[in-house]
Amino acid sequence: MAKPEPHSLHPETIAVGHGYDPASAGGAAKPPLYLTSTFVYRSAQHAKDTHRIFFDGPREGENTEPAHIYMRLGHPNLDMVENRLAALDGTEAAAGFCSGMAAISTVLIAHLKPGDSVLHSLPIYGGADMMQNQVMAGFGVKAFHFADGLDAAAVQAGVDKAMAAGPLRLIWLESPANPTGAVVDIGLVAEIAAEAAERQGFRPLIVVDNTFLGPLLQSPLACGADLCMTSLTKYCGGHSDLLAGGVSGRAELIGPLRALRTLLGNPMDPHTAWLLLRSFETLPLRTARACESALTVAGYLQRHPKVASVRFVGLAETGSREHELMRQQARGSGSTFSFQIRGGEPEAFRLLDGLRLLRLAVSLGGSETLICHPASTTHYPIARDRLAEAGVTEATLRLSIGLEHPDDLIADLDQALERV
Repeated sequence: MAKPEPHSLHPETIAVGHGYDPASAGGAAKPPLYLTSTFVYRSAQHAKDTHRIFFDGPREGENTEPAHIYMRLGHPNLDMVENRLAALDGTEAAAGFCSGMAAISTVLIAHLKPGDSVLHSLPIYGGADMMQNQVMAGFGVKAFHFADGLDAAAVQAGVDKAMAAGPLRLIWLESPANPTGAVVDIGLVAEIAAEAAERQGFRPLIVVDNTFLGPLLQSPLACGADLCMTSLTKYCGGHSDLLAGGVSGRAELIGPLRALRTLLGNPMDPHTAWLLLRSFETLPLRTARACESALTVAGYLQRHPKVASVRFVGLAETGSREHELMRQQARGSGSTFSFQIRGGEPEAFRLLDGLRLLRLAVSLGGSETLICHPASTTHYPIARDRLAEAGVTEATLRLSIGLEHPDDLIADLDQALERV
């Protein structure tokens, strides 16, 4: 019986079983875990053909069946994750990595060379910021940024500055941004990138970090992006017990990433892929619960006299730029946001040290609620002037709402705020 195509299914259905055929594993209802470092060939000719197809691609009209060589080059559990992630992101292919940073680094190394320029929105995840502004700078790549992803003039100014320094090869966007939740109009950036192509002869590659929303709430590729990067450690993993990253896009763009992954040695391992397949199944339920609770907690913080402001697209006023963009670009507001305590680092630390239920830790998107002080943790190595431009101060706290009852979270925040 023919299986339904992914585009005919709802995301909730894709998340449960897409990419796995029970007939491939003796009828097992759930995917087995393939704990092997290497794979046995049927014959010497089969070994030769498998390597040729892996490195050169199949010949025209050649009927190929899935074959594996060595775990670093790919394995059945990774195939399942990549197929499911690509289907959820609405595209042809995906590449899985051993962490979100491995995915980020591989994309940048694959597409940037000495003399190129890269442009990124502001703020972005601290590791992505360091990779572009420090590590890649050591290889002769020049990084530039823009702070307002809804302002065409601001984006255009960033593009012009980057192109003046060298070919603008790549534009890196993060929407909503870590840690502030600032949003970027992906379609607007795509239009400006098309104009840049007329000036420099090629279109900058647009990559969107979709970690804060994930595949259920936002589809960057449908908005004009070329690649969608997701830290699968976060919501897709969802239990704070694994590290993984994924990149989705057209097959011609994913192929080179898989090839480079083989040489860098940073693929997702079988056990992680197996755990991730488990977690995908409950992603819709966890997402709905966390988003609902986040609106409740954010509303409480917005009304508290010791909180200066809450930055969360879920609370954006109707008719505002953020509200209108998210209505068109996303299907939800997520459950990670930031807020500003009245005061500075001393007040922020008193709040953090007074919490009893919320956990003080980096990361986000887990089943437990996490809170951190970005300026001294996740974004500690970032230049202070860039953080200030992005609105990250010593009073900024990032909150990732989990699956606990929102009343209990509010009660814990309330008693901790009494200490501030």
